[in-house]
Amino acid sequence: MTIAYACVLLMGLFPYVAAGIAKKGFENFDNSMPRQWLAEQTGFRARANAAQANLFESLPLFFAAVIIASMNNAPQARVDLLAIGFVLARIAFLVCYLANWPTTRTIVWVLGLICVVSIFFSDLTN
Repeated sequence: MTIAYACVLLMGLFPYVAAGIAKKGFENFDNSMPRQWLAEQTGFRARANAAQANLFESLPLFFAAVIIASMNNAPQARVDLLAIGFVLARIAFLVCYLANWPTTRTIVWVLGLICVVSIFFSDLTN
């Protein structure tokens, strides 16, 4: 398994970390209607839930980038490095979301997007 593939697996599971944070403590949590309960939350729980949604939204483009780079025999070291950059940016994104640092969150979101777009083009510089 390449580092980039391991990053795909890690990122596929990472939104569940945000979900766990959103439900941390389970105060009056209603598992029969979890989305309604989450929609009523505020503060860090609401931000963690929003981060979870954004983390899921970012997955298809990242997964496609890694697969396409692999199919095009892009330099593996470059793809691995960019995949690690994406993972680090998304971890920082979650931290910024929870801490309520919107400007920093946007900056790390853009950095993650740059990593993904760069993966798509990594075979062009081969």
